[in-house]
Amino acid sequence: MSDWGIALIAAGSAIVGSVVTGWFGRSAGIRQATAAGHAADRQAEALLESVRMTLHAEAGHREFAQRRQTYAEFLGAAETGILTERNGRGQADGDVALQRALGLMLLEGPPEAAAAAQHLVDCLRRHERPDELNRAKLSFVSVAQECCRPR
Repeated sequence: MSDWGIALIAAGSAIVGSVVTGWFGRSAGIRQATAAGHAADRQAEALLESVRMTLHAEAGHREFAQRRQTYAEFLGAAETGILTERNGRGQADGDVALQRALGLMLLEGPPEAAAAAQHLVDCLRRHERPDELNRAKLSFVSVAQECCRPR
């Protein structure tokens, strides 16, 4: 065989080898790209789920903080009313604050806490004895503590 024939066979072999290698490299690249796309989709889903869980937890914390603030405001207004009953001296805005705090309690709930708050206000309005007022207050505190416990 002549030198030209050998050169043509070598060149043809190199071209065929390059084509075959390129074809397999292309196929592997497509498979890797597809796998990377699936992995990115799974990673995006995991990130979205993490964000959803974080937002849900933050909403729960905000709700808890709002409820706790409402309970504290009501208890403060009720304490003012109880002191007024004991001392016989009160402030004109004490009844307004108590009524406002009761309204917030009725809105915030849950029904058990609203009922306990209403009972305490009713005891104050009926000018119940100090021990009955104290029982109503402790009952409200007990219900409020139960409502503020994490579930």
